[in-house]
Amino acid sequence: MSRFFRSGDDSSTESSSEEEELYSEEEEEEEEEQDESEEEDEDEDEEESEEESSSDEEGGKKSGAARFLRGDDSESEESDDDAPKTLKSAKDKQIAELESTIDTIEKRQKIGDWGAISVEFDKLNRQASKISERGQTPKLYIKALVELEDAMNETITKQKVTPKKMNATSARGLNAVKQKIKKLKQDYQSQVDSYREDPLDFLASDEEEEAPAPKPKKSKADVYVDQVDDDQEGFATVGKGGKTLQFTPESIFKHLRGILESRGKKNTDRIEQIKIMEKLHEVAVTPYQQIKVLLTLVSARFDLGSGGSASMPLEHWKAAEKEISTLFEVLESNKDYVVIENAEEWDDDEKPPTLQPGEKYIKIPGSVVSYVERLDDELTRSLQSIDPHTSEYIERLTDEGSLYNVIFRGLLYYETLAKDPSLQTPQDSLNRIVMRRLEHVYFKPAQVVKILETDAWKSVPSNVDSTITPRGSISDATNLLNVLCNYLFTNSEGIIRARAMLCQIYFLALHDEYYKARDMMLMSHLQESINSFDVLTQILYNRTLVQVGLCAFRKGLVYEAQNTLQEICGSGRQKELLAQGVMIQRYAQVSPEQERLEKQRQLPFHMHINLELLECVYLTCSMLLEIPLLAQTGSSPDIKKRIISKTYRRMLEYHERQIFTGPPENTRDHVMQASRALAAGEWKKATNFIHSIKIWDLMTNTDEIKAMLSKQIQEEGLRTYLFTYAPFYDTLAVTTLSSMFELEDRKVSAIVSKMISHEELAAALDQVASTIIFRKGVELSRLQSLALTLSDKSAQLIETNERTLEQRTQGTANAFDRRGGQNQRGRGGGQRGGRGGARTGGTGQRQAGGTQFTGGVLGGAVRG
Repeated sequence: MSRFFRSGDDSSTESSSEEEELYSEEEEEEEEEQDESEEEDEDEDEEESEEESSSDEEGGKKSGAARFLRGDDSESEESDDDAPKTLKSAKDKQIAELESTIDTIEKRQKIGDWGAISVEFDKLNRQASKISERGQTPKLYIKALVELEDAMNETITKQKVTPKKMNATSARGLNAVKQKIKKLKQDYQSQVDSYREDPLDFLASDEEEEAPAPKPKKSKADVYVDQVDDDQEGFATVGKGGKTLQFTPESIFKHLRGILESRGKKNTDRIEQIKIMEKLHEVAVTPYQQIKVLLTLVSARFDLGSGGSASMPLEHWKAAEKEISTLFEVLESNKDYVVIENAEEWDDDEKPPTLQPGEKYIKIPGSVVSYVERLDDELTRSLQSIDPHTSEYIERLTDEGSLYNVIFRGLLYYETLAKDPSLQTPQDSLNRIVMRRLEHVYFKPAQVVKILETDAWKSVPSNVDSTITPRGSISDATNLLNVLCNYLFTNSEGIIRARAMLCQIYFLALHDEYYKARDMMLMSHLQESINSFDVLTQILYNRTLVQVGLCAFRKGLVYEAQNTLQEICGSGRQKELLAQGVMIQRYAQVSPEQERLEKQRQLPFHMHINLELLECVYLTCSMLLEIPLLAQTGSSPDIKKRIISKTYRRMLEYHERQIFTGPPENTRDHVMQASRALAAGEWKKATNFIHSIKIWDLMTNTDEIKAMLSKQIQEEGLRTYLFTYAPFYDTLAVTTLSSMFELEDRKVSAIVSKMISHEELAAALDQVASTIIFRKGVELSRLQSLALTLSDKSAQLIETNERTLEQRTQGTANAFDRRGGQNQRGRGGGQRGGRGGARTGGTGQRQAGGTQFTGGVLGGAVRG
């Protein structure tokens, strides 16, 4: 029953309600289901009825069936109904909109508003594409396209000769229109040519193809069956407008162009684009199609890891690595196709490029070295984000072997390109990929490098060889490093050359070639110019410096090791300088951008240098140098105090201030207690403390290191004993010292002779009696030592006083001269005999009674 009669007649509503009571429960359920399906249609009818009845309600607000009857007051409505109405089809409406847009573009052309023209031109293209779906392309659109191109060319010509330039918005719009017209002309070239030949004839021929008859609608079941048939998984790839995408060899370039245009835009489903390109790669037939699809596919995968800190997903990284390897295989099997950076883009999607007469190659634009570098960087970012103490890190690290193979294949490909000078392969690309190969080798032991090289050559066809590292010519890892570094020394400069040198020094130091590494470091003069390099190169320099210091320690060269490690370990910022962690300082204000960059510079865990081992080596070397020095300065206060390691001194003073000292718990405690034992002459106890440090087990030759340390502690213990107890001896037998420190007599004699020759010990060595004869009267008394200390501090006070005076008087030396400058004395006027000695004036004699500034009472007492 209609809802109008239900609302208008009460009796009908009553009868309907009585009939509804007679319904059974099953029929009620069926009716409810039907009503639910009809709710949407009824809602639309209600909206229409409300709109129609709005005018009636305003006039008389009639109710019931009277609302639909005409009265005397409806004359105006009759006149409106009698007027003829023009009905337009959907196509005519679209043509009208098209003409309106063309008219707007022509108006904007008159005022030169190319920014608005670009917007309207986009609208025109959308309207024309909708009309083209129904039949032929509208001829008005072709006409507008040609006229807009002519206006654009005219504007560009005027701009070349006009001194006044157009504003930035119009210039951007003009360039956008130029690019769009260039692209559209390829699609409508034949129609554009026919219009230019005879515009009137072109517009007069209005024979348009009839639109194809609409296909009978399929039922939903048929659609689902078709989709299941299209895809084995039960799904089909759907593009814009709900149309199923068809992947054929002929449509590959069309799909690729659409993907490239949408790349980087918002709301772009990158995963869906990758799936489409994977299907395109499956249907690719020719080598050109395969290369183009692979290049685009690898770039799309790298876009997934283009975020700030997120690394590339693991499955996409492995897929990209396989696709790059496939790309190398395609290029090797098709020698007439080359991928180089300086090639021009091929714009024709209909036909692929062909080999022109006189040319040997079909050039495809792309950068293989960029793909290799990005693959390497993504692996590094992935390793940075994984906890290194889990099995996941070890599994991820196994991918480095496949990455090294890709780098090696890339190097072979660029060597092949470099053989033909007509390709003009840039040397920088070859240097970059050689540097990547070097950076994966320099920090590894020789055995690991040999395995990497063997696996890399297995993945290469037997007919391919390398010009830089020929097959079978590289016998060991040292030879490989020399060849790669020498190549970069010859063909590169700047940062790459410096990094190559640092890598070779690091490798030599890692394999105990200390003297070669030291000589190369000194001859490179990098320590003078390292501050001008980038941060990553400075980090590599710090790592190399530390490795050279550790190599010197393994060789038993304690002084050289401490001197080399002082710059890094003495700063207290080893973790930050070696890029093995971010130091959070208390009062430092670090912006989020700086913190993000700092985290990106961090090295993966497998490249770290053990900081605990580094600290242990540094403190042990400092102990062996500082303890004898402390004993020497303690027994001879006249010697100027010299500090070798401030860090070690600070730790030692803190340890000595402790009221209760328990057993050592960490590396630092072991070294501090060994230092106290060594200072007291208990060298065996000091040796036990040093040997009990477990960190030595991380070194390859642990027993040799411990034997070297025992020998060093014995010798430095002997020197400390002589410095401390020399004032209490007249003579001392060499055999007594050798039995005390378990050294040979010749070794004890050599150490004592060296101390005497360096004037560290006031004694003489009787070689006949094998005794040491100490000279008396050389040591200062306690009073003399205190007097010298007072004199030294007084001289320092006067120096500070004069410096303060010059700062306050801005360098005026006679600011306090009461005699008007007669007795002038500048800082350079007098001669100083020594620290704490008397000072003479510049021109006149000093006057008593405070007639000139003399440094106060303390200064006068010292001078008197």
